Amino acid sequence: MNQAIDALRDLLSQPQRIIITMHRDPDADALGSSLGWALFLRRQGHQVTVISPTDYPNNLRWLPGIETVMVYEESGASRKICQQHIEQATLICCLDFSALSRLKDLGKVVQEATATKLLVDHHLEPEQFADLMVWDTNAAATAQLIYQIIKALDPNLFQNEQDIPLAECLYAGIMTDTGSFRHASTTPEVHLAVADMMHTGFELNRVHRLIFDSSPLSRLQLLGHALSKIHVLPEYRTSYMTLTAADLELYSSSVGDTDGIVNYGLQVEDVVMSALFIERKDEVKISFRSAGDFSVRDLAHAYFNGGGHKNASGGRTTLSLAETVQSFLAVLPEYQAQLQSVR
Repeated sequence: MNQAIDALRDLLSQPQRIIITMHRDPDADALGSSLGWALFLRRQGHQVTVISPTDYPNNLRWLPGIETVMVYEESGASRKICQQHIEQATLICCLDFSALSRLKDLGKVVQEATATKLLVDHHLEPEQFADLMVWDTNAAATAQLIYQIIKALDPNLFQNEQDIPLAECLYAGIMTDTGSFRHASTTPEVHLAVADMMHTGFELNRVHRLIFDSSPLSRLQLLGHALSKIHVLPEYRTSYMTLTAADLELYSSSVGDTDGIVNYGLQVEDVVMSALFIERKDEVKISFRSAGDFSVRDLAHAYFNGGGHKNASGGRTTLSLAETVQSFLAVLPEYQAQLQSVR
């Protein structure tokens, strides 16, 4: 990491045309780390364009700098402009993903670009597509890694209210990826980073409220519908929920409305794995969560073209919703002993 930061420091000593991008369906860590990094780089005099492969959730539209984000899949005109920016870039920063497939259609454009590529990520098994890598699976969030990079580049940050927008972006990523600081990834270094950012005087409760307490009524109704159909399998200490395309239409679901629903399945007594199956156009998206030592990342990787973290992972299939659920149920016996042994 230190070598990569030294190389990055040398690169940034001259003005650069920089692209920052993140994984599809970006969450608070992907967007927060990207916007925080963009704020810092613009302050250093660089030309920065932030590109998201897909649209982002409504509860993140307050993030400082969000109005500058370009969405690649939005329209033909937007896509062409994004491609032109990427072709002209001298540095492409890839944040919060470890494989170019996570960029959807944007992945091929980034892969073919001639710019120097920087990967900043905390997921397992990154592809070897980047020239520089700041990668640490022990980091709680990509936003934590961005914090470490910018502190290495400018140790005097976060001392006054000028840096509030930067602190808000990075705190949003760290706070959400640690489950509001309750996951095992919440280390002393995480709390020290947040404590440092608090010197700016930003309001922690405001960030939390804007992300978690600003849902439209339709999203809460969608959550209620999902919970009303929860299935619990005591023999596997597992719960799962399904949302059909008709459910999403009925409750006027928009980007991000299903985020976090899978976590409710872990609140069931003695459940250590929860899954949520969402029927989308041409695919079924799956979210997995687990408690203790059970790795949903291994399960997702083995059977559902997925990846992520040990206790928070996802996958996708091109099967029907019913077929996907049946595939999931069929593999549970393989993991029964592991699930039963979790304390």
